[in-house]
Amino acid sequence: MEIVNFAHGEFLMLAMFAAFWFWALWGLDPLLSLPLVVALLALAGLLTHYGIIRQVLKAPMLAQICATFGLAVTLRATAQFVWTARLQNDHNPIVAGRVVVGGIFIGQPQLVAGLVCLLAFIALWLFVTRTETGVALQATAQDRDAAAVMGIPTDRMLALGWAIGLGSVAVAGSMLANFYYVFPDVGVNFALLASLTVALGGFGSILGSLAAGILIGLVESLGGLLIDPSYKTLIVSCSILSS
Repeated sequence: MEIVNFAHGEFLMLAMFAAFWFWALWGLDPLLSLPLVVALLALAGLLTHYGIIRQVLKAPMLAQICATFGLAVTLRATAQFVWTARLQNDHNPIVAGRVVVGGIFIGQPQLVAGLVCLLAFIALWLFVTRTETGVALQATAQDRDAAAVMGIPTDRMLALGWAIGLGSVAVAGSMLANFYYVFPDVGVNFALLASLTVALGGFGSILGSLAAGILIGLVESLGGLLIDPSYKTLIVSCSILSS
């Protein structure tokens, strides 16, 4: 929708906390609570659009940046106030252990997370490219005024874009909650990686983002293995900037 969302990492954090608390309160594993987390984040996307983004759509780009950046700071500070900065990941996931592929050890939670996210990618791509609503979304992204002239409800398309975007990040957050610590600042590094992925894959390109994400994952893993795990994100950033 041509809007840079600086709060994307914070919405990932909220998805991870939602998955964690569904387990802590009701014993639902993140794999089982996934539809509920997706629905909650999609609703958050609608509220964000109608409550904030809609007001700054026609404003200068700087206003949009300040709006989403301010939202990110607010969400992070609220999470620290409500849940404190303590690392949380105390549940025993349904999928645990590891498998060996070609002499490489792969954690089963990570493997399942990759498969689920890949399926979500395929579903998103099919929706955007093979359905009438998806074509309307693309038309709205390309030229909002022309789409409105053609009878496409652009405001609803923009809201749908936010709902789908945050629903997608809910999938990632739920899967990460299976093997990653949950804390208010968890979204910062992932937001950086997401920005690099979009920049490398092409703004608005779903398949480009998938290819870029796989490439970044390989560079990050190999860089951490061959150099130092603590420099993984730095290695990825330098590799992309140098290219």
